[in-house]
Amino acid sequence: MENITSKNIAKEWRCCVLIPTYNNAQTLAEVVTKSLLYCNDVCVINDGSTDSTLEILAQFPQIKVHSYTQNKGKGVALNEGFDFARKQGYNYAIAIDSDGQHYPDDIPKFLDQLANHPNAIIIGARNMETTENVPTKSSFGNKFSNFWFRLETGIDLPDTQSGFRLYPIAAMKDMRFLTVKYEFEIEVMVRCAWADMEVIPIPIKVYYPPAEERVSHFRPFQDFTRISVLNTFLVLWTFLYIKPRNFVRLFQKKKISEIAETYLFRTHESPLVKASSVALGAFMGIAPFWGFQMLIVVFFAWIFKLNKALALLVSNISIPPMIPIILYFSYKMGAIWMPDNHLEISFSSNLDLNDIHRNFMQYLVGSLTLASAVAILSGGITFVWVNIKKNKPNE
Repeated sequence: MENITSKNIAKEWRCCVLIPTYNNAQTLAEVVTKSLLYCNDVCVINDGSTDSTLEILAQFPQIKVHSYTQNKGKGVALNEGFDFARKQGYNYAIAIDSDGQHYPDDIPKFLDQLANHPNAIIIGARNMETTENVPTKSSFGNKFSNFWFRLETGIDLPDTQSGFRLYPIAAMKDMRFLTVKYEFEIEVMVRCAWADMEVIPIPIKVYYPPAEERVSHFRPFQDFTRISVLNTFLVLWTFLYIKPRNFVRLFQKKKISEIAETYLFRTHESPLVKASSVALGAFMGIAPFWGFQMLIVVFFAWIFKLNKALALLVSNISIPPMIPIILYFSYKMGAIWMPDNHLEISFSSNLDLNDIHRNFMQYLVGSLTLASAVAILSGGITFVWVNIKKNKPNE
């Protein structure tokens, strides 16, 4: 009954099972056979296999096969698979690895999520702590990847490296990706999260054979290097473009009162944590760390277990319209510490970063003083405000 229901849901949503494969002849037939139990529409992308893959696929005339002779990497196989599936008329694709690691009887779990999450990437989250024979590099790599994904998107996922996923391929049709190997699975998640698609996990089973039986095409040094390069680019783009873009969108969509409700009152943190988060954001937004404020904010918020979203929000005090004001008061504060050797500066909307070069020491000392004063003031006001709101009886 479950199989029939699963097949009907897949047909209703125009969802296929997508299997990228490269030299997994020993497990491919079983993965295809079991996938067909839960979905009538199976597409296999043969990524230049040199074993008996083609002969095995010929045994399944009911499936759709896209094959090419040169091995191009998992990222290319998935990307070509998305295009191939869209051309066949599918709107969704459940990608499953061909090495037998995943259990096709988990396919219905993905399909059950479609009604409530029709525009989401659904990630099959493995339990790496209780599964036997998990390679050390896989466990470390997953934790490493989870951290960077959270930094780049603000989304906390238990498993960002699972290859068992449902992709909304119709909604992704205009997206263009940069990567071609294993790092593609990270890029596609981050890019979709940036495009305001949901990224949600569901628990799945996973099987790791003993080390002597395991076949893996993952190359630890080369692939970890490629993943690190990708994360470097994604983090830079996050703080140079995505975070400022989201900040602008926030003020376009919400009133100040709604923002305060979301970040100050609807979280579980104590008033001290919220006040400290505001103080950190205010200090780093004004302090002379131009270009690196957001990275430093996230680092210290993580170290001290503060509200990263709130700290990042407040750090945007240094948006372009505020720069002349910050520069002016920084010079004024610096003049207090340097009464005999300071530069008089008049306020103007034309003040910009070039003015920093004029008596740099006055600016440096003044900006740190201003940052400290604003941090203490804003943190104090936040602490009092949150406590009053917290203790105020509901009307």
